[in-house]
Parts: sequence; structure tokens; C-alpha cells
Amino acid sequence: MWNGGASVRRSKPVTVTLGEMQEKVEARVRSGAYTSVSEVVRAGLRALDREEAALDAMLRQKVQEALNDPSPPIPADRVFEELRAYHAERLKTVGRDT
Repeated sequence: MWNGGASVRRSKPVTVTLGEMQEKVEARVRSGAYTSVSEVVRAGLRALDREEAALDAMLRQKVQEALNDPSPPIPADRVFEELRAYHAERLKTVGRDT
């Protein structure tokens, strides 16, 4: 869309309170690694996107491994019974240590 040569802003300004992280952001800009606070924040969001994508991939892999596992499934009531016994034993042990 032509607008007479004026640049078109694709995003709107956002105010963010960084708290303790403000100094880290400013240090990155001062170092020359980034040209602006906005660039640092965008880089941080891209890193968060990568981290979430990696976690999603890992979880998908774990689910697929579980689905591919030839071992017979363990009934839920047995799992909960074993968990209760485990935690009861831990409570006894913790009670002796105090």
C-alpha cells in the first residue's frame, strides 16, 4: 500500500517495566551489541520462542517414546498406591531426622 513515501509502522509502542533487568539491557546497548532497548527486547523474545520450541519438541519426543514403549501400561490405581507408600515412607524418614 502506497502512503506517499512515509514509512508505515507495523507495531505500536509498548511500555515495559524491566526492574532489575533494566541495567542489563542498557549494558547491552552501551556495549554496542545492540543498537536499542527495543532490539534487546526483541532478541529476548526470539530466545524465548526458541526455548519454548525446544521444550515442545522434547515433550513431543517423550510422549512419542512413551507411546512406542512396548512395556505393558501400569494401572493408575497401582501408580497412586505406590506413590502414597513412597510419600508415607518419606514422611517417616523426615520425622526421624527432626
